[in-house]
Amino acid sequence: MKYTSIDSNLFVENRKRFAARLKPNSIALFTSNDIMPTNADGSMGFVQNSDLFYLTGVDQEQTILLIYPDAINGTQKEILFVRETNETIAIWEGAKLNKAQATQTSGIKNIQWLQNFEQMFHAIVFQAEYLYLNSNEHTRNSNPVETAEVRFNKTITSKYPLHKLERSAPIMHSLRAIKSSYEVDLIQRACNITEQGFRRLLQFVKPGVMEYEIEAELIHEFVRNRSRGFAYGPIIASGANACVLHYIDNNKECKDGEVILLDVAAEYGNYASDLTRCLPVNGKFTKRQKDVYNAVLRIMKSAIGMLTVGNLIPEYHKAVGLLMEKEMVDLGLITLDQIKNQNPDMPAYKKYFMHGTSHFLGLDVHDVGDFNRKLEEGMVFTCEPGIYIPEEKLGIRLENNILVTAKGPVDLMKNIPIEADEIEALMAQI
Repeated sequence: MKYTSIDSNLFVENRKRFAARLKPNSIALFTSNDIMPTNADGSMGFVQNSDLFYLTGVDQEQTILLIYPDAINGTQKEILFVRETNETIAIWEGAKLNKAQATQTSGIKNIQWLQNFEQMFHAIVFQAEYLYLNSNEHTRNSNPVETAEVRFNKTITSKYPLHKLERSAPIMHSLRAIKSSYEVDLIQRACNITEQGFRRLLQFVKPGVMEYEIEAELIHEFVRNRSRGFAYGPIIASGANACVLHYIDNNKECKDGEVILLDVAAEYGNYASDLTRCLPVNGKFTKRQKDVYNAVLRIMKSAIGMLTVGNLIPEYHKAVGLLMEKEMVDLGLITLDQIKNQNPDMPAYKKYFMHGTSHFLGLDVHDVGDFNRKLEEGMVFTCEPGIYIPEEKLGIRLENNILVTAKGPVDLMKNIPIEADEIEALMAQI
């Protein structure tokens, strides 16, 4: 890992909150992600299971967490099983956490080697009535790959079929939706690194630059500031590419007169940031480009103001839709008659703005959380309205990360340039 060590109190407090939600006499289990293979003996970079990281801070494979608040033996209330390290592993892969380091990272005192899990679990599992197993219950998840978590759950349920099974995911979704001050600091760090990357581009972008060259500038700045890299696949979309919502080819030339849509952001300590900005390739927006840009910016500013305690995301999205209607009428994209005769389930503005305005942000870019839950202090959302006009080869989206507080929304990206005139001025600097 590149990031500096995180205070273990974050993970200690997270486990306390989780344990308080369990039914009496329950054991909860969490396991790490796989290192995913490529071909031959290759592998992808390791990314930890978000829930396991949230509860332990451990950022390595072959790890299991056991939480048993009502254990008869007090040393078994929390047990962390990690891969046993040795000199050979240290030489070929780099040393893994030893027991003292695992305790320092997680705050868990009882650290065991992973090979002891089956024996130790079998010795205590029959004392418990409930087993809580975790799963990736995200509405956008459609991954066909059988993960380590899925295999682990199959093994546990086949060996202990008479225990009462419970789901950890609803508890985790509820807890992770509210960020502690530790977590907000980590997200802010990711936002700050993203700012450094974006500012690097303001004198780099010019006609003839390739989209992948922009990607290279960003990854350089992110990694040199202790980020693993992009928090998600970067979107660097010039011209008509900006109208493809998840364009990731990043292989076209940026041409004079075009606008580049940049949906790019860094992670830090496994926490994500999520930024979108638009830059004129030649440093100057045309009047039409600036009109569309400023329309989106006005919507964004109004939408940020709605991310307040007690609001509901479905109602918020409806309100943003009304703002979209007005701006699109002014831009000549839709008419009042089209609005009057529209299908309420598919408003006219959806032709040019087809996605939602906000999503939860945290350990995952599309973080877990209940969209039917009233907004509470400590939630973090993106705010990302956009207008996409394929016939004009123009797509504008603007996005910042917003913390909900009792005193109102706090923009974690307030220092990243966003006003059209400021962007033009900064790009003009030599």
